[in-house]
Amino acid sequence: MSLFLVNRYLGVEEDGSISKESQSQVLLAKLQQKAKEKQKQSLTEQRPDLFEEQTLQLVDKKKRRADKDSIQEPQHNKKRNSEVAPLCELSSANHDEPVKEKINKKGVNVRPKKKKKNPTDNSPQCPSEPPVTGRDEPEDSEAAEADNYLLKQTTELSSTPIGFTVVGGFENKPFQKIQRVLPQWLAQPDVIHRDIKNNQVPISDISQLCAPLVKKLQNNGIQHFFPVQAEVIPAILESMQLGLLIGRGGYKPRDICVSAPTGSGKTLAFVIPVIQMLMERVVCEVRALAVLPTKELAQQVCKVFTSYAEGTTLKVVMLAGQRSFSAEQASLSEQRGGIRRSLVDIVVATPGRLVDHINKNSGLCLKHLRFLIIDEADRMIESMHQSWLNHVVRAVFRSGSEQRAMSVFRRTEPAYITAASLSPPQMPLQKLLFSATLTQNPEKLQQLGLHQPRLFSSLHRCSNITTPAVPTHKQERFDFPQGLTEHYVPCTLSSKPLLILHFLLRMKLSPILCFTNSRETAHRLFLLVQLFGGINAAEFSSRLSPGERKKKLKEFEQGKIQLLVCTDAAARGIDINRVKCVVNYDAPQYIRTYIHRIGRTARAGKTGLAFTLLLRVQEKSFLQMVMEAGSPGIQKQIVKPENLQSMEPRYEQTLQELAMVIKDERAT
Repeated sequence: MSLFLVNRYLGVEEDGSISKESQSQVLLAKLQQKAKEKQKQSLTEQRPDLFEEQTLQLVDKKKRRADKDSIQEPQHNKKRNSEVAPLCELSSANHDEPVKEKINKKGVNVRPKKKKKNPTDNSPQCPSEPPVTGRDEPEDSEAAEADNYLLKQTTELSSTPIGFTVVGGFENKPFQKIQRVLPQWLAQPDVIHRDIKNNQVPISDISQLCAPLVKKLQNNGIQHFFPVQAEVIPAILESMQLGLLIGRGGYKPRDICVSAPTGSGKTLAFVIPVIQMLMERVVCEVRALAVLPTKELAQQVCKVFTSYAEGTTLKVVMLAGQRSFSAEQASLSEQRGGIRRSLVDIVVATPGRLVDHINKNSGLCLKHLRFLIIDEADRMIESMHQSWLNHVVRAVFRSGSEQRAMSVFRRTEPAYITAASLSPPQMPLQKLLFSATLTQNPEKLQQLGLHQPRLFSSLHRCSNITTPAVPTHKQERFDFPQGLTEHYVPCTLSSKPLLILHFLLRMKLSPILCFTNSRETAHRLFLLVQLFGGINAAEFSSRLSPGERKKKLKEFEQGKIQLLVCTDAAARGIDINRVKCVVNYDAPQYIRTYIHRIGRTARAGKTGLAFTLLLRVQEKSFLQMVMEAGSPGIQKQIVKPENLQSMEPRYEQTLQELAMVIKDERAT
């Protein structure tokens, strides 16, 4: 039965007149013919315009040739031809293959010669094929030429697969770089000189300063302003030439942003103009609010405000949790004649404590607020999830809902600037931002709602509005203190405490401010140095109360403490005197943390040293981070193991004592 099916597929009778070898050849030829037809069909569908005319001509010529052959063929061979016709078609298809191969290899149309009949060949022939005569040669040549042309076009087009992507062509092609577009105030800031020593300006050159403040500055030993102070103080005073109500030209004053290195005098840059503006006030109201991230920094800023407000009627209060809530509330306002009256003009606060006083109606009235000072602005932007700024803005413009439409002190929340919004004029809320690592990300700065801001920067990144885009993994560049010398010390985890002892006992680097990444590490290092002996050490972290931290800082400034081990709570903005050396016991993970740590030394144009203890696995990433941030150079400091061997016996004994002390602390 299977043999019958095969024979029927081949188009022959069951008598087995075709050999097995011939059957395989015929089957192969037929499959090749079908594949060729499908290929031609797909090419025709893809390129119909190319083959339409040639195909019609070829079909027409073949049809005329077939009609002519059928007339000349004897009638008694019709039956035989019908039986063997499929075989002849397969055979002709099989003979056409060499033509295609010759065309593919040589690229020319060559008609193959007819193969002589082999007398030993038992394959069936086509007896119905008429002999070639001279009369048929023109038509045969035309048909052959059409076949060859069609095959040539098929070969050329089949070299490229249709519907598939061609793999290859990986050569480097130039691509146009994406351009980062910054707002003009960010792209073109007012440049501040980086060299503090050689660009100081005499205080007498600032004509806007009043005589009492000039005298106060001279009494404090200040004869010259640093570059950031000489640029920012006149800019703030310029916006107050016409008083508190309106700015220059009757318009709302622009907000001020300042990005300058640590220790460059940013605090005095906003204290002096605010004090001068409020000195002539008549009614006591909260008109200046300074918000800072930590209690210690708030205490420092409050001290500067108090020193320059001395001798005036201005009152300064700090809301940072140093006192009880009721004590802070009593210092803010009092009841007089059934009306609550403010007792302060300037408030220095931390975000959390400030929000508590606003929400609990403790007597903090911000309806007359004129200046909102945000120090360490990048840190404050990160804490925007507390929504402290939204609480402040709502408290400032709360009077807009009252029926005081014709009052000069009516305040509405700012929107679009129109003629109606500027009449009648109202007291503006001017924001003053200060930071050593102020971000240039417009999306983050947008959270602060700045009004036509003006940027003062000591690091001029670009002069055009459009700058080449920096890959997302690249970090911003910052300005490092000029008198700072940076070092890194390769070490192992077990040799870190020995290096601290080596700096203090052998290199005589004292006093040292040592930073760790956690308060647990700070506490263990403090205990270890204290148990080792010979060094007066202290710790500064959240383990201590605010009063204890204040006491430790004072003792450190007086030189009573040689080593102060602290966390990053002391890294932000705190001005600690007598710091000659900063040691990063734990390498900082972020560049902003590193800049604020090393910024505790080399302040106000002085010199200082910074050492970072690095494990081998940390070296590459840390050095890359520091150099990309704009560091002028960090030097490698190698401490030989021989220099530490003499301390190892005592160090091993101290470790055992430390384990017992920590065990007792956990037990209690």
